[in-house]
Amino acid sequence: MSADHVRNTRAMSASPRCGAGTRGGHACRAPAMRGKLRCRMHGGAPGSGAPWGNRNARKHGAFTQERIAERRAIRELLGEAERLLTDLECAPQGRSKAPASGAE
Repeated sequence: MSADHVRNTRAMSASPRCGAGTRGGHACRAPAMRGKLRCRMHGGAPGSGAPWGNRNARKHGAFTQERIAERRAIRELLGEAERLLTDLECAPQGRSKAPASGAE
């Protein structure tokens, strides 16, 4: 380019930017595709991006509502068992003198 060439970059600077999150935690500043919110690398180009829906979750079912509820119930049971074991360890050793039945 020659030294007397004037760069007209106003239109490029004013174009909407992508804004997708990058690995560095900042927004992608590449120009968005025409009529889209993302650039060509983040899903603006036709045919790009991940398929619609979470197909992986449907394959193994690890993140269905039933499995999540099951894991919560298991964690709750484990917590109760841990509290019971802690209570048993803290209890005084030896036999208690409480009567075995109501009749003496």
